[in-house]
Amino acid sequence: MTSQLHKKGEAWSARFSEPMSDLVKRYTSSVFFDKRLGLVDIEGSLAHAAMLAAQGIIGAADLAAIQQGMAQIRGEIERGEFDWQLDLEDVHLNIEARLTALIGDAGKRLHTGRSRNDQVATDIRLWLRGEIDQTSALLNALRAALIDLAEQHAATIMPGFTHLQVAQPVTFGHHLLAYVEMFARDAERMRDCRTRVNRLPLGAAALAGTSYPIDRAAVARTLGFDGICANSLDAVSDRDFAIEFTAAAALVMTHVSRLAEELVLWMSPRVGFIDLADRFCTGSSIMPQKKNPDVPELARGKTGRVNGHLMALLTLMKGQPLAYNKDNQEDKEPLFDTVDTVTDTLRIFAELVSGITVKSDAMRSAALQGFSTATDLADYLVKRGLAFRDAHEAVARAVRICVDRQCDLADLTLEQMRAELPNVAHLIGEDVFEYLTLEGSVASRNHPGGTAPEQVLAAARAARAALPHQA
Repeated sequence: MTSQLHKKGEAWSARFSEPMSDLVKRYTSSVFFDKRLGLVDIEGSLAHAAMLAAQGIIGAADLAAIQQGMAQIRGEIERGEFDWQLDLEDVHLNIEARLTALIGDAGKRLHTGRSRNDQVATDIRLWLRGEIDQTSALLNALRAALIDLAEQHAATIMPGFTHLQVAQPVTFGHHLLAYVEMFARDAERMRDCRTRVNRLPLGAAALAGTSYPIDRAAVARTLGFDGICANSLDAVSDRDFAIEFTAAAALVMTHVSRLAEELVLWMSPRVGFIDLADRFCTGSSIMPQKKNPDVPELARGKTGRVNGHLMALLTLMKGQPLAYNKDNQEDKEPLFDTVDTVTDTLRIFAELVSGITVKSDAMRSAALQGFSTATDLADYLVKRGLAFRDAHEAVARAVRICVDRQCDLADLTLEQMRAELPNVAHLIGEDVFEYLTLEGSVASRNHPGGTAPEQVLAAARAARAALPHQA
């Protein structure tokens, strides 16, 4: 029985008196999702093998055979020819079994001084490091697309909202740059997260380290890690780096979702601020006139998916004693799907933003509704000596008058304004109407962070300068 189990490739088969049931094999196997770690598993194994040879733990001939065999396996994986086997449970045993079949005993020596516990922790960190780099690049591409559109519409006036009610005029460019700021912070979080991902667990072995004279620092240098995980128990057992990435990814998706919500609202005929390119929309199976913003809606929905993965990973870790537990096999699918969801979403949103058609007349028309320059009138009175609270009250009365007359503040004549506001009439001059125009309102916010067109252009230039060159 034992020899038969060994032929099946079960690494621990000599310990057991009966084979694992097919049901348990399917339940415990991870190979059909962790096989995406195949190439980084090979990368880590080659670095480990080179260190073993340098330390005299394996011979030069063994190292050469391992390198040759891994090169063949890499090619098989890249071409989609590798035969992934359920009986071998995971990516590590599949590759090791194939290597041993190719090169014999040298393949069996590769696992000297390591465990699957530190091996998988290393693989995930290697893989995630590359995915963080890709996510950062995609964030930069989205920021660049938003900056391009913001520069084009630095002076395009739209209503700014609070409580989804018209508040004050802003420019569309200024509005877009708010998202640039959000995604810039997301990129910062990704860079910061990467520093904690980029620590080498290999050498921790199962949990306590190894008695072989290994050189962990050399492996870290070979693999491009910034350093090693300092405690062997922690190195194999915690997945806080994956949780941190997923938390950062959830914030990315939250910001995408906020933008998506606005795109859906803006595209509605009731608002009509923008139009999305047809390639990002779908029709209706029954209503031939429909053009539905499916991409923003789906991104909004996928945000819940990533949030769920974050909760799954937090729950996965919360009750685990040190050190490694089989629970941690469940870290990969949420992490993999988070990466897939975020990268797909960012890639499509950068293209979607570049294809937005802006309906500036509709934006301007909406900004004329809701007394959006009321605060400007209050500021006008304050600059002439009135206390702000008194100015606020006076303008509120003026707004009530205009509501009754179904007109805007700017529609009142100078005489009407003075007559309706006798307590402040002496403060109202002919120049008041300059402050009640949309252009005058946005131009007056001429300070860093303000919505004045020249400030928007300056902010866009600064945001572009802050982008890495590859973006």
